[in-house]
Amino acid sequence: MKSGFRSLMVWIAMALGIALAMPALADPVTIVGPVTKIEMAKDGKSAEATLKDNKGGALVVIFISDDLTLDKFKDKRIQVGDEIRTRFEKGDKNLSKSFKKTAGC
Repeated sequence: MKSGFRSLMVWIAMALGIALAMPALADPVTIVGPVTKIEMAKDGKSAEATLKDNKGGALVVIFISDDLTLDKFKDKRIQVGDEIRTRFEKGDKNLSKSFKKTAGC
């Protein structure tokens, strides 16, 4: 009987360890609003864009690292004042998953 209890405890401990080791999966957040500020990194491999959320008016800083969006910043296809729809993982850096003009681009 003791070996059955021990193996059960081992399985519970392993399951708990795996559950704690997995990163928390956050739901992506979507906001729409105008760009108020764009700051490119010196190396050009990332940027931070600040959007004003149309729903609440809050300023949200989004971290962008995908080449397609960075190219749009560089050649001015996305500028301050453009209305953007963005999806991002909410966290320390608000990592962008999608960053597009609402009118299309």
